[in-house]
Amino acid sequence: MKNHLFLLVLVIQLFIAARSVGAAENLQRLIDQTPVGGTLVPPPGTYQGPVVINKQMILDGRNQVVVDNHGKGSVVLVKADRVTIRNMQLTNSGDSHDRLDAGILVRSSDNRILDNLITDCLFGIDLQEAHRNEIIGNDISSKKVDLGIRGDGVRIWASHKNIFRKNRIHDSRDMVIWYSNDNLIEDNEGWNNRYSLHFMFAGGNLVQRNSYHHNTVGIFLMYSRDAVVVDNLVKYSLGGTGIGIGLKEVDNMTIMRNKILYCTAGFYFDLSPFQPDTYNFLKGNEVAYNVVGADFNSSLPRNVLKGNAFIDNLETVQVHGNGTATDSIWEGNYYSDYEGFDRDGDGYGDSTYHYDIYFETLWMGDDWMRFFYGSPVISVLNFVARLAPVSEPRRLMSDHKPVFKVDFELLTSAANLFYNPPVIDVEADDNDENDDNADIDDEMAARYGGSSSDKDEEDDADVSNIDTEAENYNRYYHKQ
Repeated sequence: MKNHLFLLVLVIQLFIAARSVGAAENLQRLIDQTPVGGTLVPPPGTYQGPVVINKQMILDGRNQVVVDNHGKGSVVLVKADRVTIRNMQLTNSGDSHDRLDAGILVRSSDNRILDNLITDCLFGIDLQEAHRNEIIGNDISSKKVDLGIRGDGVRIWASHKNIFRKNRIHDSRDMVIWYSNDNLIEDNEGWNNRYSLHFMFAGGNLVQRNSYHHNTVGIFLMYSRDAVVVDNLVKYSLGGTGIGIGLKEVDNMTIMRNKILYCTAGFYFDLSPFQPDTYNFLKGNEVAYNVVGADFNSSLPRNVLKGNAFIDNLETVQVHGNGTATDSIWEGNYYSDYEGFDRDGDGYGDSTYHYDIYFETLWMGDDWMRFFYGSPVISVLNFVARLAPVSEPRRLMSDHKPVFKVDFELLTSAANLFYNPPVIDVEADDNDENDDNADIDDEMAARYGGSSSDKDEEDDADVSNIDTEAENYNRYYHKQ
């Protein structure tokens, strides 16, 4: 009796294994048999990957098809243009960072990746030299491992004019965009990641209406230029390195109408703007309930902050070292700790808003002391230091036209946000320097990368065919 039972179990196991192998063979065979431009709807079930798509076609799982890669390699490789993959569940990729084991590898252009569920894959969707793709409505998560060794939910390398819309990227490492320009990132949600959105050497990207929460960093712009970041919600970027929106060595950024709430640092600046003849514009943002509203790791000028609302941050401004943020342009912002009046009723305070730091309160900047911020004892000590300082304060910034109350209609009005930046003549500035500083000037010119003649040649270059010649996308980071 026991022998019969054992044989029955063995037959069932062999049947299941044979069925699994058959399913794997059938899925690739069905893909290969689909005519160019045709649609494949596989029978419901679980199939074994990997699969390769090397022709134009539509693969539609209708939410009833699972492709399981059993922990080896990438699940789907897209090599042909104009492929659509939709309503599939892709799972259990390999765990090799070197091979970029992913749910979907895209190595072609004009594809559509729609409404797929990608789970337990080291990398979610990886694009390399892939242009004009649509990545819409996907739910993506990585392996259940420590944050630093997860793969990226979405990874884009040298890929231009793609659309990333309404994706949910969570429990992964980053959404990282390298050397990629003119992409649209909108209406996505990201949580439990390291960087929900991270740019490196990228230009001309539009980021709008995304929601990023409970990450280490919301949006970080690095070595990039000409991005527009507008109408996003970033909150709960916490921890010692928690940042809402960060700018490191970037130029000509437009950061507008974003809400940055409950982060360690709302804005973070590091060597930005980087090029000596550029600006960054931060306008009409709500920066509220953060530990620090604007955190400056360096104090380069030409960051323009207008129409922002700094509400109940523990510190409005922080500048590391002995620097200040006075070289940035602060005008028409609201500060919840402003202590002036608006006697003429024009909506602006009658006196200048200053943010000073006192020697005798520096100890309050200790990370452990921040735990007690807002308590009656700390409030009294801070008040006494301002009332009767024993040392001359250090002024971090001033706004000569502070908005008197939280009035977003006034804050974001065209008149309040208007700023016409003066053109900076770098050569004239260099000539004005004393001969004693010649060595320093030469060092800085090399650091900024490229002479003014390089810029003139770049400006005179013909970029009218930018849509058809992918190599011309490099205009954004030639000088970085």
